[in-house]
Amino acid sequence: MRHLWKMDKRIKILYEDNHLLVVEKPSNLPVMEDDSKDEDLLTLLKKDLKERYNKPGDVYLGLVHRLDRPVGGVMVFAKTSKAASRLSAQVSSHELFQKEYHAVVTGTVKHSDTLENDLLKDHRTNTVKTVKKGTPGAKHAILDYEWIDTVDQLNLVKINLKTGRSHQIRVQFSSRNMPLWGDQRYNRQSKAGQQIALWATKLTLIHPTTKEVMSFTSELPDRAPFKQFRR
Repeated sequence: MRHLWKMDKRIKILYEDNHLLVVEKPSNLPVMEDDSKDEDLLTLLKKDLKERYNKPGDVYLGLVHRLDRPVGGVMVFAKTSKAASRLSAQVSSHELFQKEYHAVVTGTVKHSDTLENDLLKDHRTNTVKTVKKGTPGAKHAILDYEWIDTVDQLNLVKINLKTGRSHQIRVQFSSRNMPLWGDQRYNRQSKAGQQIALWATKLTLIHPTTKEVMSFTSELPDRAPFKQFRR
């Protein structure tokens, strides 16, 4: 594992070849430029590739999936348009491209469960809510979770995402009175300064050219409340 060359020491490179770039996204760094105009992960990675390989002109780097700004963890980018197309097809299949998360949630959780909802996004407020089936514009969302441990009335759960909807994990848990710790948008009990306890811990995909099944992992950060579960 290494960090960006001469660029941003926060960003760890987990894997790289001629087709893929797999990194650990830091919390609170947008994946791409947004209305805040803050620095973003995609721009930083392009700058790094340009400097590291002394590339002239614009550098291609394809964005095939996203993480919410406050969420950190493993992400893959495509270094060629062919790789981007093939990875995007895997993402759409919901089977070949598998995403695993860990979260700390409040409330009472079952040992394991499947959460299924229709979600509707309000683009004006950038918020998502659960709605009745058949609501115009709504998208179906499914995830499985498994309870791992409980410490001080907080629950560590492992989540396998079956669909990749905006704010999906945050909204589905919140709608069942199990909001994520530190979620400033969907947990009314969160306190100012808390960082949402959601981390993308594992990503499994099929390499776009070799067809090899590859998995990449990211350790939970050593901060509250995750560190309470380190035993």
